[in-house]
Amino acid sequence: MEALGECIELRREREGATIASEDFAVWWAGGRHELEERRALENYFFNDPEFDDAVHPSCMSYKQRYEHALTKGTKFLAKLREWQRSRRAQQPKGKEEHELEGAEDSVNIKLLYDYRMLLSGPVGTALFQQSFPLRLHFSMFLPTLLSQGNAEQQRRWVGRAWRLDGIVGTYAQTELGHGSYIRGLETRADYDAEREQFVLNTPTLSAYKWWPGGLGQTANMVVVLAQLYIRGKHHGLQQFLVRIRDEQTHEPLPGIDVGDIGPKLGANGVNNGFLGFRNVRIPRDQMLMKNAQVLADGRFVQAAQPLLVYGTMVFVRVMIVRDVMFGLLQAATIATRYSLVRRQSPIEPNAPEPQILDHVTQQAKILPQIARGICYRLAADVLWAIYQRVMQQLEAAGPNNSNGGRELPELHALSCCLKAVCTEGAAEGIDVLRKACGGHGYMSSANFDSIQGLASAAFTYEGEHTVLLLQTARFLLRQHLDALKRKVLPASVTYLRNASPLSWSDNLLENVARALEISAAAQLREAWQWQQEQRQHGKHTEQQANNLSGRRLTAAATLHGHAYLARNAIKQLEQLRRNVQPALYELLQQLVELFVLHTFLRQLGAVLKWNRNGISSKQLQQLEQRYEQLLGALRPNALALVDGFDFHDRVLGSTLGCWDGRVYERLMAEARRNPLNQEAVNSSYHTHLQPLFRCKL
Repeated sequence: MEALGECIELRREREGATIASEDFAVWWAGGRHELEERRALENYFFNDPEFDDAVHPSCMSYKQRYEHALTKGTKFLAKLREWQRSRRAQQPKGKEEHELEGAEDSVNIKLLYDYRMLLSGPVGTALFQQSFPLRLHFSMFLPTLLSQGNAEQQRRWVGRAWRLDGIVGTYAQTELGHGSYIRGLETRADYDAEREQFVLNTPTLSAYKWWPGGLGQTANMVVVLAQLYIRGKHHGLQQFLVRIRDEQTHEPLPGIDVGDIGPKLGANGVNNGFLGFRNVRIPRDQMLMKNAQVLADGRFVQAAQPLLVYGTMVFVRVMIVRDVMFGLLQAATIATRYSLVRRQSPIEPNAPEPQILDHVTQQAKILPQIARGICYRLAADVLWAIYQRVMQQLEAAGPNNSNGGRELPELHALSCCLKAVCTEGAAEGIDVLRKACGGHGYMSSANFDSIQGLASAAFTYEGEHTVLLLQTARFLLRQHLDALKRKVLPASVTYLRNASPLSWSDNLLENVARALEISAAAQLREAWQWQQEQRQHGKHTEQQANNLSGRRLTAAATLHGHAYLARNAIKQLEQLRRNVQPALYELLQQLVELFVLHTFLRQLGAVLKWNRNGISSKQLQQLEQRYEQLLGALRPNALALVDGFDFHDRVLGSTLGCWDGRVYERLMAEARRNPLNQEAVNSSYHTHLQPLFRCKL
């Protein structure tokens, strides 16, 4: 489409803002250097015509999408390595700088996290709106080798995997018949001590691995979770490194049954696959043995921290919180820009049609989602810091020291809880934003389908929503009992020791955060009491009582998640006071307050249930008035704010959300690009429609 320049509506909005979007962009990126580096990397790719799509991916078949994504993906990785080498050459000699290039000893979890964030961040999203088949190689396969492989295994495999030297991997846990209940996985590995080999089998159809990204046609090696048996004795789930395709021909190896599972609601560039084993033998040293090992004679040695076997899942859940934040803010940017271009429904009878963002109802749909995305980012940063700290504790203590990783249970619970709550919130928010764009939001060219598809997938993968809430609840129950014993509690649950009722003060944010915490604590207490009643008076087993308490437990975990997000946003805001300019701090203060109030109003039923005497109708009215005041206060800076996320048009991939606001021109240009419109009369007219007309039904 010929460049027409910025439309008048968006130009006026930018001129009328009270903050500079560039100031926000610098803060959001983590500094001026980080912002400029990201922009340079984007230009490096976006100015290369090899990465342009001649046809919109929605017009491609499923097979074409895979081939297109893989073609771009291989070019992308090669070009990215060229970029990294050029950046390294430009660094002053001896300068220590974070870099993802070189020998295997330079690859660590921190570097893989940043690399994974690049793949799911602006550049990766722009080039692969439906993701791409090599993503799990970096987000799960390599992290598992690092966290679960011993020193010798890392020396042997990590460097090759990082360089893609004959290895493209994925992570195979979920099966056709079992997902989040990993103890029910059926794939088994039997140890043959005579030959020092493991024999892998999928004994039933439901034991087939199902869902791993890149497994269908791309990966040639997998990390497989399987039940370990030694001389018929079960030793739990362990992780095994298995080659499934020939390194040279890519043909499936003997005993391997592998393929793609087919189209999905979204993320159709991922190449999710199925995998079955029939007497597949691997050497003993291809069981990942950092945290558990099988000796040559068949003796099994377990680490002091069995939970470490599932460390990859914790790592991925930490990343997912940031992933869905990114998608939510993509959608918010699209909806905000569209709402400033679209005019409809005069507010005054004889006045011109206003921008739809001038309607308070539209502001209430869009602005809280922006606030939510920013506060999810604040939580994601804290969660990543906790993860790094726990991993350092574990590395320092060693795998056989049970005193290492004191925060591991809290990290596990927090990653479960935030993964569940944030994916639900993001998926809900993206749908609200799509609907806020009316009929045009339903177009594939608006790109809500890709964004919503990835967020909806994240709701389920790497831990089903309800299962994660129940895991969180189990942690909370233990903390509830510790609180009754006056023990020291982890930082995220210290509120459980505060039994004081709500006392409404002039500090609205503190009132709301405290009301959420009281609600979470009371819901947890009620769930525990119900559980005990079922066991003592209902004569139920512990497991039956847990099932009967499920609704109450998930409600407690959900409230805990919202309470944590609200409290964390307030804490992070206070820290930001010292680090950002006054005008930017005022904006962030409004956004955090809007998020906390929005969270409170969405949980109002539970809050009123557990704070019957602490909140009056007048106080609720005041709170709603403040909520609407914040919408009005943020309205003049709405565009400057989303501009500050610094999404390139390619990242948004949307006809409705481009920087210039030329919505209608882009919608028409995309329609004209449609393959169906490349001929005035489609051939099917002559073969089918014209004969039908002649039948004269």
